[in-house]
Amino acid sequence: GAQTLQAECIRHGTPAFRRVNAAMFAAGLSTFGLLYCVQPLMPAFSAHYAVSAAVSALSLSLTTGILAIAMLFAGAVSDRLGRARVMNFALLTSAMLVLLSAAAPGWHALLLCRALLGLTLSGLPAVAMTYLSEEMHADSIGLGMGLYIGGSAIGGMGGRLLAGVAADFWGWRIGIAAVGMSGLLAALVFARALPPSRHFQARALDLRALAMRCAGLFRDAALPWLFAQGFLLLGAFVTVYNYLGYRLMAAPYHLSQAEVGLIFTLYLVGTFSSAWMGQLAGRVGRRRVLWTAFVLMLLGVALTLLGSLWLIGLGVALLTFGFSVDTRSSAVGWDGALARTRHRPRRCICSPITWVPVWPAPAAACSTPAGAGAASPRSLARWCCWV
Repeated sequence: GAQTLQAECIRHGTPAFRRVNAAMFAAGLSTFGLLYCVQPLMPAFSAHYAVSAAVSALSLSLTTGILAIAMLFAGAVSDRLGRARVMNFALLTSAMLVLLSAAAPGWHALLLCRALLGLTLSGLPAVAMTYLSEEMHADSIGLGMGLYIGGSAIGGMGGRLLAGVAADFWGWRIGIAAVGMSGLLAALVFARALPPSRHFQARALDLRALAMRCAGLFRDAALPWLFAQGFLLLGAFVTVYNYLGYRLMAAPYHLSQAEVGLIFTLYLVGTFSSAWMGQLAGRVGRRRVLWTAFVLMLLGVALTLLGSLWLIGLGVALLTFGFSVDTRSSAVGWDGALARTRHRPRRCICSPITWVPVWPAPAAACSTPAGAGAASPRSLARWCCWV
């Protein structure tokens, strides 16, 4: 029965547990490093290919948009082919596509590589969480998920930082290639470390059932507002980081590509705020924490409009702090509370279906920030009324 299966699952302190943790950390490190490495390079794309800032942002928004759609089907494919097989394929092909994009002869070739990257990366995030829920003991799964999320945070920051600094010294192609090589190394570590699935049971693809479950999420009275929050906040957050480099590399700042890349070390502020404010939410309530984070984000955006470089940096730090609190602490905590209230399994948070409405945010907002801004006030007002 269920107790027998739990007894056979991977437990804390075993060699298999250490292997899973190493694999998941490598997977998180690679996934978001490969995804976001182009963000600090957008001004270089504009200069090299003679494209506008909005068109340059397609190098990221196209990837995330395709990733959002493909994640739904990647979960279903992994039900048929197996978790480990899908994840190994995703990591290896994604790293190779990033290496290929470094040699892209033209802008459209680069966009094609980035579009295919969104397709291949879809085999990682939700499938990794599903693998952990199947293979690890309930008492030990938290650390495995935490290491994947931690690897994601470090990878997202490290990929941007590595690409930006390398591009300043050797050009943007070398910057992308360096991230691609690190992704290839992570794929090899993942393949060697990940234990084979012991509890996976193959299931036939049932697209109709998949569509019905996805539609059921939007019939819920509260979940669509959580999805909307992630959509709007992530869109605003990524847009600021997308276009900040253009401003700081121009007069009167004239920062170098490496100096702009160093801005992404502010992601460490978000790592701190997620843990600290998440604990605070349990004491003072999620509403207060959420509204505090909203105010911090608005204040941060306002500071970036000023002329002082130090105030711009402070504004980006406040924006990052508030965003991390909103999306990783309050929203996830609310989703868990809703799951407990309605007797849903908590693992629904890890479902590819649940991730889909959140991921298109950069696709909608990065390329057309004005459109995102026009859509935000009314939607945000409705969300505030629900809160």
